[in-house]
Amino acid sequence: MKDLNRLKVVLVEQKKTGKWLAEQLGKDPSTVSKWCSNKMQPSLEMLSQIAKVLNVDTKNLIN
Repeated sequence: MKDLNRLKVVLVEQKKTGKWLAEQLGKDPSTVSKWCSNKMQPSLEMLSQIAKVLNVDTKNLIN
């Protein structure tokens, strides 16, 4: 499966962890891990929340 999101890349660039992001969003760390590995995709609404937390444009999170 082709990578659909760049979440892992953006987290690395910002020196943040999936666990940190999960805490910010009130999500289970395993859910964030699945997003980062592209095994599962966040909803568009959640993608928008992720972009706000990471202070990036939503487009930067999508391949």
